[in-house]
Amino acid sequence: MFNFRLDHLKLRNKLIVIYVICVFLPIVLTNVMFYHVTTLNVKKQKTADADQAITLLQSELGALIDDAAGISYLYSIDHQLGDHLNLDHPSYDHYVESLSGVSNLFNRADKEYKTISSVTIMSDNPTILTSSHIIKLEDDMRDADWYRQIANYNNAYPHLYVTHDSISVIQKLSDRRYKAYENVVKIDLNPNYVQQIFDLSGFEGDIYLLDPSHEARYGRLASGQPSELITADRQLQLGDIPEPNKAIVISKSYQSSRYLKGWKIYGVLDEANILYEVRQSGRFILWFAGINFFVPTIVILIFSRSIHTRIQAILRHMKSVRGNNFERVPYYQERDEVGQLAVEFNRMSARIENLINDVYVSEIQKKELALRQRQAQLHALHSQINPHFLFNALETIRMRSLMNGESQTAKTIQNMATIFRKSIIWKRSFVTIREELELIECFLEIQKYRFDSKLEYHIEVDQSVMDIEIPKMAFLPFVENASIHGIENIPGIGYITIQIAQEQEQIMFLLSDNGGGIAQEKIDELHRYIHEDDTMGDSIGMKNVMMRLKIYYGEAFNFTIASAPNTGTRITLRLPITRKEQDPPISS
Repeated sequence: MFNFRLDHLKLRNKLIVIYVICVFLPIVLTNVMFYHVTTLNVKKQKTADADQAITLLQSELGALIDDAAGISYLYSIDHQLGDHLNLDHPSYDHYVESLSGVSNLFNRADKEYKTISSVTIMSDNPTILTSSHIIKLEDDMRDADWYRQIANYNNAYPHLYVTHDSISVIQKLSDRRYKAYENVVKIDLNPNYVQQIFDLSGFEGDIYLLDPSHEARYGRLASGQPSELITADRQLQLGDIPEPNKAIVISKSYQSSRYLKGWKIYGVLDEANILYEVRQSGRFILWFAGINFFVPTIVILIFSRSIHTRIQAILRHMKSVRGNNFERVPYYQERDEVGQLAVEFNRMSARIENLINDVYVSEIQKKELALRQRQAQLHALHSQINPHFLFNALETIRMRSLMNGESQTAKTIQNMATIFRKSIIWKRSFVTIREELELIECFLEIQKYRFDSKLEYHIEVDQSVMDIEIPKMAFLPFVENASIHGIENIPGIGYITIQIAQEQEQIMFLLSDNGGGIAQEKIDELHRYIHEDDTMGDSIGMKNVMMRLKIYYGEAFNFTIASAPNTGTRITLRLPITRKEQDPPISS
């Protein structure tokens, strides 16, 4: 019943329904999602900017306090100032003369540090006379809050003291345990400069400076005015800091210096303020939705005739192509674009059918045949060096040799077992140079056992190429040929040298020996095999390697050999460094 009613529905109504479901609603949802994503991105960006602003404020305020602490440290280590404060001055002239010696210290601080409001040194030395920078430490000063905070500290290091309208660095210049008098320096930061740092931070919310006990000592509101909740008689704890409904809180703690450790910059940002402009743009979604609905609906009503039935027929035939059904669309000599579309579709279907039948299928068959042939060839090459049954026998002989005390024989058998084990477990076509070298060293140790002191070898490898992959057993047959055919028949000691390095985009394998050499006709035969012979014989030596390298690299590898009778042989093999897709494992 539903299909029957749908068939009787006019084309313009169908297109309107299609438009509403497929275009209008996705547009509205897209706009809503875009607005949501934009809001999240703006919030994320604003939060990142606020975090960066707090970080910058933390850095600049810390640098300002560090400068003041540096001044206090300079005062504490100045021996002339210490002598002036702790010396009992016998007369006024003597005091003035001593004061003139340290006046340059205060003058330099006044000129160089514009961020400092005042530097005051307080001393309980009774012979001290009050001056612009040095005053007497009276009892009422000891009752002050700033003095009580440093009273219990014996070690002379800076202490940060913050009130609602000032920031000071206080440090004892002497230890009462070792000095007769108590001397304290109090450095007040320039409040205008501090306010300027807070104003230029770029943070759009409220900022508070919290002490290690989480009490707000200093505050600046988003309006730029000081916080009225922090006064000389009122304390503001962290939990009492006012926050909006949706607040973004950013906290940065000082960890580097001893006098700043535990202090933190605490910023509170109102999410509604940073998203105000974005949320104001939400109303435009309704306007765009209305325009996107009514204008296309009118267009659909105008252009909905004469196309639906034939388009459905063409679409039906296009869908059938996916099932390799190339039935032609009925054509009744229509002259409009839909008719031309039907003609072109029929022509395209015929060409695709011919291409699939004549070209694609035959090409796939050729490739499958070539792939099977190559896999069979690789399997034959690999199967020549896959003696599973020998491993258990070698292990038994090795254990019997150890029991009889023949350690050298057991070591040689172990090397042979290692070679057989690797031939058994190496199921992949490529191995690293490191693994190939392990196999070569095992083989050479076996040959040394065989030849006794007649064979010596040296291996030099660039460590950067150890993990580069090459076809397995690409180097070993050359080493085997050099030791057996080159060294075995000479009267003296045989030397084999192996060098592996990287040159540009190639791996260079260089093998040289001082053996009997290779006759020129054998070298010519090997070159003919490389360049001409595509058949695979029973050899598992250099011909085997050349065949496998031709399969893996084609003509991309390079092989040279230089040899003469009784002078030795030098073989150079260059393999391209390629991230070649490895062949799938071939079951044995």
